[in-house]
Amino acid sequence: MDKKLILSAITPDVEALGAFIVDVTVSAANDIEIIIEKDTDSVTWDDCSAVDKVFHEKFSQDEEDYALTVSSAGLDRPFKVLRQYRKAIGQQVDVKFRGGKRLIATLTDADEESVTLSYTALEAVEGKKKKEKVEHNDRFPLTEINAVTPYIEVK
Repeated sequence: MDKKLILSAITPDVEALGAFIVDVTVSAANDIEIIIEKDTDSVTWDDCSAVDKVFHEKFSQDEEDYALTVSSAGLDRPFKVLRQYRKAIGQQVDVKFRGGKRLIATLTDADEESVTLSYTALEAVEGKKKKEKVEHNDRFPLTEINAVTPYIEVK
């Protein structure tokens, strides 16, 4: 089954349910996984069930054999679409950069090409022996970033 065909067939119905599609994957064995998110609130089991129903209305298993899984983007999965970044504005995120650097910061803005992050870093300050906290609000191109996920503080 074709990913573009799936997206064009179900996106309007998913949007009408108050959700949006984050990703669709189709394996060689026709195992289909649809990941959804909502602009407000969390995705519920009922949301996943409604998307499952929409899919089955559009694509008959009698005509094409497939296995379908519908799930939430979840807190541990990296953001994939701009709407996820925008939903997270004002929240702390865990950013993993290419080259291994990692940063916990507040996401303050996002567009198709970059994210703006607010964070505090200990830095050497001229004339001082001890490093001091310095506030930053920096823009980073998405091409420099491997993954952005919601930050979950473990206490």
